[in-house]
Parts: sequence; C-alpha cells; structure tokens
Amino acid sequence: MVLLAAAVCTKAGKALVSRQFVEMTRTRVEGLLAAFPKLMNTGKQHTFVETESVRYVYQPLEKLYMVLVTTKNSNILEDLETLRLFSRVIPEYCRVLEESEISEHCFDLIFAFDEIVALGYRENVNLAQIRTFTEMDSHEEKVFRAVRETQEREAKAEMRRKAKELQQIRRDVERGKKGPGFGGFGSSGMSSSSTAIITDTLIEPEKPKPIPAPVRSSGPSKALKLVGKGKEVDDFVDKLKSEGENIILSGTGKRPSDASKSLPAPTHTESVHLRVEDKITLTCGRDGGLQNMEVLGMITLRVSDEKNGRIRLLVNNNDKRGVQLQTHPNVDKKLFTAESVIGLKNPDKSFPLKSDVGVLKWRLQTTDESLIPLTINCWPSESGTGCEVNIEYELQDESLELNDVVISIPVPSGVGAPVIGDLDGEYRHDSRRNVLEWCLPVIDVKNKTGSLEFSIPGEPNDFFPVSVTFVSKSNFCDIQVTKVSQVDGDSLVRFSTETSFLVDKYEIL
Repeated sequence: MVLLAAAVCTKAGKALVSRQFVEMTRTRVEGLLAAFPKLMNTGKQHTFVETESVRYVYQPLEKLYMVLVTTKNSNILEDLETLRLFSRVIPEYCRVLEESEISEHCFDLIFAFDEIVALGYRENVNLAQIRTFTEMDSHEEKVFRAVRETQEREAKAEMRRKAKELQQIRRDVERGKKGPGFGGFGSSGMSSSSTAIITDTLIEPEKPKPIPAPVRSSGPSKALKLVGKGKEVDDFVDKLKSEGENIILSGTGKRPSDASKSLPAPTHTESVHLRVEDKITLTCGRDGGLQNMEVLGMITLRVSDEKNGRIRLLVNNNDKRGVQLQTHPNVDKKLFTAESVIGLKNPDKSFPLKSDVGVLKWRLQTTDESLIPLTINCWPSESGTGCEVNIEYELQDESLELNDVVISIPVPSGVGAPVIGDLDGEYRHDSRRNVLEWCLPVIDVKNKTGSLEFSIPGEPNDFFPVSVTFVSKSNFCDIQVTKVSQVDGDSLVRFSTETSFLVDKYEIL
C-alpha cells in the first residue's frame, strides 16, 4: 500500500487539513482534492472513487469528508482499515466536526496523521498508542521537572527563612522602642501563618518605621547590619519574581492574586477597633460524609488613642456548637469566665497602642454533617462521548451570606473546553490550569441552591477534588463584642467592629 496523502476537506473540495506522505507539489494535491467532489456518484454506496492514476477512499464526517489518496495498485481492504483509524483520530482532538474546530486543531491532527502513516506506508499502531505518542511523555522531561520543582521549593524556603529573619529583626527593634512590660502580647494566636493572614486581610498594614543603621565602631565588628540585610532579602525576592515565581508578600501572608478573596478594608474606624474573624478548614467525601471540619476564630483589638488604653470588652457568646474558648495569658481569665469580660490581669496597665492584639481565640472541630455551612454534590456520569457532570450547592446555614463564591472543578487536559448545559451564575474555563470555575456573586437564604451541568470527555475521577472559596461579612461561631468600657468609671467607649468568615481549605475529595 502506498498512501499519497490524507486530507480533511469540505463537500466542495476545499482542503482544511492535508498531509502528504510522498513528494508532491501543493498544486498537485489541491488539484486532486478539487476534482474529488466531481467524481463521486451519490447513486452508489461506494466509499472509493478511481481515476486513471489514483484512488480516493473517503468517509463522510457530517459536513466534511475524510479522504485518502492512494495509488491504484494499493490493497483496498488495507485502505479502508486505515481510513477508519484516521476517522477515529479526528474526534480525539476536535470537539465538533466543523471547519473552525478543524482549523484550530490542525497541527494536532497532522502530528496524529504522521503516527499512522510514515513514507506512504501504514504503521502498526492503534488509537491508544497514537494518543500516547502525540502526548510525548518523556522520562527525561519528568526528571527535569522534578529537579526544577525541588530547586524552586528550596529557593522559596530560603526566601521565607530570610524574610522571617528580617521580620524578627524589625520586631526586636520595635519592641526595644516600646520598652518592656507588654512584649509579645499580640504574637499569640491560632498560628503564626494564620494570624498573619487574618491580621492583614481586612486592614491595610501599618507602614514599617524606618530602621536606623547601627553605629559602626572603629574596630572590626561582626554585628548584623539591618540595612544590608533588608536589601539582601529584597534582591533575593526580586530575583525570584524575575524568574516568574508568584511570591507571597511579607506582612500579608498571601499571594497578590488572592487579594480579591478578602473583604475590603473599612473606610472609617474608631480609636478602638475590633476584628472578629473565623477561618474554616473542611474536607468532605464525594459520596457524602464529613471527614473533618475545623473553624478557628480570633478577636483582635487595636487601640490608636492612648486615653482608651485601659478598657474592658464585653463578649456575647451565642454559639451552641460547643466552641472551645481561650484567652490570652495577659487577660484575666477568672473575670472572663465569670462575666464574659476581657480585661487585663493588671488593670493599671494599658493595651499596646497602634498594634494588633489577639485577646480571645476559639476552636471548633467536628464531624457533624449538620454543621457544614455549604454542601457540594458533584455527580459525574459516564456516557458514550465522555462524562456528563452535574454539580449543585446548597446553603445549610441560612443565617450566612457568602460572597464571591468560586467552586473549582478539575477537568481533563487536552480534550477542549466543556460544553455547558444548565447554569446558575457564571463560569470560567482556565485551560492552562485545567480548571472549570463556577462563580456565584452571592449565596444566601434567597439563593440557597443552584446547579451546573456540563459534558466533557473524561472519567469520573478526573473531576475531583472540588474546592470552594468564599468570603462572608458574618462570622460562623456567632461570637461578638457588644460593649467596650473604661476600667475607671465604666464609661462607654465608642468602637468599630469588622466581622469576617474566610476559607483556608474547603475540598470535596
């Protein structure tokens, strides 16, 4: 068998994709394909047409034709078998059999055609082997990527270590300026990383004060130079950014792209400002069942006026879920247990000025499914062309209002965009990350359920884990500060409050 060319053309003979396997001019190929529609006799149920020099073997593909041009002495049975393989390859790369889709994936089709035929002769391959060969899966490439990822992790770890050293130096300098007596009060919290995220999520961080350079002594010294250290870290971070790394910003604990996941900072705050924050980590099974749910919360106090430094906070705890509360060591625990009032052990002392102080934190850990705030049900079903995926959400806690909800569903790579059916809200398909993002501006009691349907080639396991992100202006555990008063005289103090409910990890595995 000698195969001269393989082409996908329209019924008028216009070539969309053509691959020649022997030496032929473009004019010759275009002439053969242009003559092909005129030679077909629709009255006969043949799938081949012969001329004096060549044979056309073809198969209709809706509005298109898959055509093989061979010599007349080739084996017609082998030609038909090869034609069937060519026809099966096209739907692997083209979602719909239309001119625009064929043109968009023309190079993918040409690479696949080259795996079927070499120098005019059929290769002994099947569809699965063609898919594997065109993906060009390379062991050397995997090794290279593994080495590169290791280097990136080491570079990021080194960057975090140096940034942490710099932050520690700055804290030491700030502590030295304020003097002893209340050192380390604001450092307590759920964890160092989560505290950093919560602290700077809702309020623009205070600009760091300039650090004076140490006075250089006349003799040799091995003391640490603060200015030089800061420049070294900045240069290191700039170098990582120049290599395309997505650097976590020091002081905010989050990536620039995650800024939209936080609530905007308030336009006006009082001299006594409180932040009440909850953060949830949840893992569910795809067939139901809550594997783990943990909510960490904290009340953070910021006093900006010295006259309001000696105050007490009345906490209203309406939680019925069994939250475990813990006060800061400098807070009078007996007073809090008896009267739900947060005050210092030494009432003559003041809270630190112009710094965030964590005064109360709480933790809720449960496997009770009734406490899940938002349930996600993802149901992929295999069909003849791939998978039909139905996914729905339901707001369990009707007291919550969730904003900027994004439900991320993984999709297979290399199969094109999903075909969307019924949809509540909006969607985005990120082909680089192979993720379908279902976006819902608000989920509340008026919009407590919704669904999304789409179809795409793949298997049910390809669509997990499903992850969810959202923000809310109301906290989950219903713990609030209702009154702030002076220690002396019990006169009321005006205060402002921010409340938020954020996601650390929310996955359906």
